[in-house]
Amino acid sequence: MATFHGYVHVPFCRVRCGYCDFNTYTATELQGFPQSAFISNLRAEVKLARENVGPRQLETVFLGGGTPTLLPANELAEALGLLREAFGIADGAEVTTEANPDTVDRDYLSVLKEAGFNRLSFGMQSAVPEVLAVLDRTHNPEAVARNVAIAKGLGFQTSVDLIYGAPGETMEQWKQTVQAALSLDTNHISAYALIVEPATKLARQIAAGALPAPDEDLQADKYEYLDAILSENGFDWYELSNWSKAPNSVSEHNIAYWKGQDWWGFGPGAHSHIEGRRWSNVKHPTTYAKHLALGELPSIDGETLSENEKLEERAMLELRLRAGLDLQVIRKLNMGFAKSVSELVAAELIEGSAAISGRAILTLKGRLLADFVLRKLLGL
Repeated sequence: MATFHGYVHVPFCRVRCGYCDFNTYTATELQGFPQSAFISNLRAEVKLARENVGPRQLETVFLGGGTPTLLPANELAEALGLLREAFGIADGAEVTTEANPDTVDRDYLSVLKEAGFNRLSFGMQSAVPEVLAVLDRTHNPEAVARNVAIAKGLGFQTSVDLIYGAPGETMEQWKQTVQAALSLDTNHISAYALIVEPATKLARQIAAGALPAPDEDLQADKYEYLDAILSENGFDWYELSNWSKAPNSVSEHNIAYWKGQDWWGFGPGAHSHIEGRRWSNVKHPTTYAKHLALGELPSIDGETLSENEKLEERAMLELRLRAGLDLQVIRKLNMGFAKSVSELVAAELIEGSAAISGRAILTLKGRLLADFVLRKLLGL
């Protein structure tokens, strides 16, 4: 039976970042849905979820957004308490919240630690003020170092999230960011290539010629630099965009996603997956609240995956992992899989020795071309 995990989406942000297309809202965009209403609505959804899934213990919990730490610390503690009361949380479970470096301090983090949080993921993005300005990030880079140090002193596992490839970001600026991240001595680093999403402010700026489009070749160079320097400093990649110093510092919650486990996503726009069925909640917080006030689950877009869809999704997700993908999955989807595997090995996109043992494991070159590798394996 799949393990069970909880995600809570907190959709509030002080400022909407120009590159972001997540389901987030500033205070002025939420007429009729104050942030103070979040916990009462979460309580209603947790109750309905417990009635639907029964007595299943949570193996991990993750609060994301948005900016969860825009809520008072006691409300994040209460949110965790609601999940614990309804489902129970496994002993030693990873319990994470994302944090904006400018919205926390020692007192705030102490409340979270006391409540049972044990991992913090700080949104660093860049150490270069000019790059942060392009991304519309408003935090002070110095706040990252200060609060990571406080979090480590309180006993938290810590991670920082980086973004590479912002318009105009040079390789030297990226190196400055990576070195700053390493100086924090965290045990986990995530790094994501900037993707220009349609309908974002950034997309409009690029279309208007106000900013240059990201350079894909330069993004690849930045990824290769990052991987090399992290390896030199004791980090191992375990997923395309994630590196950790030890097995006990990987993101167990995210691994649950990549391995197709069960999770319930709470909050506006959150996604869920239970026993091969997936759905999402309505996006707007006001509509979300109206459903809950009527005693209804605020969900839409439900679908049950076919066996082939389950296999394709498994291939897509597990190929991202350092452990790789069992080629028996590909055998069921692609009659010509042996030829595909042989060609990928010859092109040095997957490891030859692993392929002989029955697994597709991406090389460094293959990580840069992961979508192509997947399509090739599937015979597309």
